[in-house]
Amino acid sequence: MRSIFSLAHTGLRVSRHAVLGSLMTEDAGTGQEVIFLAAGCFWGVEKAMWNAPGVVTTATGYMGGHSPNPTYEQVCSHSTGHAETVRVVFDTALTSAADLVQLFFEIHDPTQVGGQGNDIGDQYRSQIWTTTPEQLRDATALRAAYQEVLTERGFGPIQTIISPAPDAHSAARFWYAEDYHQQYLFKNPGGYECHARTGIACPALPRS
Repeated sequence: MRSIFSLAHTGLRVSRHAVLGSLMTEDAGTGQEVIFLAAGCFWGVEKAMWNAPGVVTTATGYMGGHSPNPTYEQVCSHSTGHAETVRVVFDTALTSAADLVQLFFEIHDPTQVGGQGNDIGDQYRSQIWTTTPEQLRDATALRAAYQEVLTERGFGPIQTIISPAPDAHSAARFWYAEDYHQQYLFKNPGGYECHARTGIACPALPRS
């Protein structure tokens, strides 16, 4: 069953993850959750997430825009409002949304306005879409905790937007990117990877 949050893009033809072997288009199963993360160029973000412990599958796509079924060219033209986004399914017995959001903050510079590194444009914005109230709570708490640390080190305000995932019938929902964007850096090990980041660790939330 496909996730209600991520109906497949018409350009997606391969559903099996090239690294993890899992299905990119399956809904989260028992003991699993989905979270959507945008942190600049989705090639590097996806690589960081598929390497994270407890991650079941990842996929690149477009989210948060106003046009249905966007293409990469349309997103890059700034005409659709979508962000390059990674869909992450994870096993809650092995990791948590808080762990993944902590990693998310560390692999990019969430204080940068209008892009990441030399990648300029709204499609490279920093954004998190959550699928449970607990994810929303933890992501918001981590943003606040990281802001305190960054402020002490002279950085400006975190630009990351955090909100619940859009309705399944909204054009703002997650749309799978074309096949060649899926696990791009596994297929192209020498490919471009944005390394814009603060270099400062994000504090973990207290364990309950």
